[in-house]
Amino acid sequence: MTTTAAWPTFEAALVGRELVAERTMAFRFAKPVDWTYRAGQFIDITLLDPPETDAEGNTRGFSISSAPSEDVIMITTRLRDTAFKRVLQAMPLGTPVKIEGPFGDLRLHHADRPAVVLTGGIGITPFRSILLETIRAGGLAYPVVVLYANRRPQDAAFLDELRTLAERDANLRFVPTMSGLDASDAWEGERGRIDVSMLGRHLAGVTNAIYYLTGPPGMVQGLRAMLIDGGVDEDDIRSEEFTGY
Repeated sequence: MTTTAAWPTFEAALVGRELVAERTMAFRFAKPVDWTYRAGQFIDITLLDPPETDAEGNTRGFSISSAPSEDVIMITTRLRDTAFKRVLQAMPLGTPVKIEGPFGDLRLHHADRPAVVLTGGIGITPFRSILLETIRAGGLAYPVVVLYANRRPQDAAFLDELRTLAERDANLRFVPTMSGLDASDAWEGERGRIDVSMLGRHLAGVTNAIYYLTGPPGMVQGLRAMLIDGGVDEDDIRSEEFTGY
């Protein structure tokens, strides 16, 4: 492992990949023993001498969806039809990539106040890392409510794992909601997009919360405006937009 003056840079081999939802794949890379990161951070991945490229280039930024206590570096992404994603899906196990980072400062707060996470799609990935690591380390110190929006259950990465985490920790309330169900989809949970009415149903009794918004830019911006219109102080809203995934 080598470092630059700014941040760690190293090569890591692809050791596994698997579909974790429809059109969504997790990629696992070998983790150097002397490299550390904090749950919620992200990395840049660069393909080395790929067989094809396009105008978007050979480098992408990804939230780390693995927890620091896990023995691999895992990223999770939608499978868009780009040269980068095609190469990532097709390259043989053992192929190295360049990793730079970690970067970012997305983390749960330390104050004794509830947290409300409003997220959609692969916006859930940093919170898979944060929640898994925190619960493994002894549990959440205050109530955390996660509302997770997708079109259908098949599109929702880590759905069952997050349900299991909520069963393990009484401070975690997990509320998945689906906005594009087909007639054949069996679903007994919330339906529709995250809105004022849904928040009212699931945040009764939750006061003085800090809000975390992650997902596509349009979703994040809409949720931010909704919260501010509802009287939430902008200083109590933390957001991260996921573009181009």
